[in-house]
Amino acid sequence: MRTLLLFSAAAFAVCAMADPSNDPLRIIARSTGGFSNRFLKTVVESNPGNLISSPLSAQVVLAMAAYGAGGSTATQMRTSLGIPANNALGQSGYKSLIETLNAVKGVQLKMANKIYTSDMVPIKASYKEITAVKFLAETESLDFGRAATAAASINAWCDEQTNHRIKDVVTPDSLTPDTALVLVNAVYFKGNWATKFDSAQTEDRPFHVDAKTTINVPTMYIKRNYRFGNIPEIDAKFIELPYEGKELSMIIIRPNQIDGLKRIQDNLHTVNLTDHLKRSYSNEVMLYLPKFKIETTLDLKPSLEKMGMSEMFQNGADFSGMANAPLKISKVIQKAFIEVNEEGSEAAAVTGLSGRRSFDISKKTTVLNVNRPFILFLRQAETVPIIAGAPSSSWHGVAEPSASIPRRQASLLHDIPSEF
Repeated sequence: MRTLLLFSAAAFAVCAMADPSNDPLRIIARSTGGFSNRFLKTVVESNPGNLISSPLSAQVVLAMAAYGAGGSTATQMRTSLGIPANNALGQSGYKSLIETLNAVKGVQLKMANKIYTSDMVPIKASYKEITAVKFLAETESLDFGRAATAAASINAWCDEQTNHRIKDVVTPDSLTPDTALVLVNAVYFKGNWATKFDSAQTEDRPFHVDAKTTINVPTMYIKRNYRFGNIPEIDAKFIELPYEGKELSMIIIRPNQIDGLKRIQDNLHTVNLTDHLKRSYSNEVMLYLPKFKIETTLDLKPSLEKMGMSEMFQNGADFSGMANAPLKISKVIQKAFIEVNEEGSEAAAVTGLSGRRSFDISKKTTVLNVNRPFILFLRQAETVPIIAGAPSSSWHGVAEPSASIPRRQASLLHDIPSEF
């Protein structure tokens, strides 16, 4: 059985919400949002501690594979991913999504796809055309029998696409002479805040890891007008921080209770965040926000199996749309990175495979101290949240799971539908 490998990398990912007049893009943005919510919840359950992930990066590379699947393998993948039954509609939506992301102004944002093929297994021309035209994917032939050389080539591409933030996504031992195809999605984002934090104001402040544990972490401070509000459904508050250009912003959701993160994670899908944002007004806020940097490598196979995509990993998998030879997916690996500081934020990911206002308007200054585990999203302004995050480990360097350090979970390229 020949194997198909899927990899993804993200360095702060973003997903744009579709223009209501653009049906394919809107439909794909909504399906991506639904998948993102399920994906994030499942991945969090399997990966305690600091976590950064990109549901969008995973969804795009899996969608590329799904368009080469048949039979019950295709049914499982399409259902789990939320891919439209109309292939022309879905494929046009993915193309529009990638083009929209790559056209965002004021920040550095790029999504790229690539397919590595083996000369030993001819890939169907029809599949190459779909991935090239609809996913804008480049194709390159590699000798997977020379595993070290092949892995180096794939890693060099991921490194370049993520501005040197994502390295060593593929290991030589993940490639064998039986490897027939490697699909890779990479996304990179870097943006400065519309109003930067003053680094002179950054100082160590208490952060409540949980009700019993408190540590000091580097915490930024700023006082200015931000959209701010309450989300009573999940007993939390939110704030929106715009980036330069005002097309993108970061949404931070902080639980009112120190141990309130799980309630948010379990019930976020019931919240219409877009509605809360539309009803909110700019208010003067004194904001305290920790600096952080996280890098995570995830084996997504267990999570994807829980989400209903199990057959693609089995010998009976049907990827007849890709090649005449029997194929199955052996690995879906994602490596992601995010950093938030006074200047702004940077992130990357690579995946292989009714009328009431949400808060009372007041001229009084509000204080929001993000001093406990929280969620964050990156979104395109006036549309959808795009990144998700929440604290779990060290605030310096690469975070590693530790019960003694803040819990943060982040999701790159997290797209939220209009109902969210």
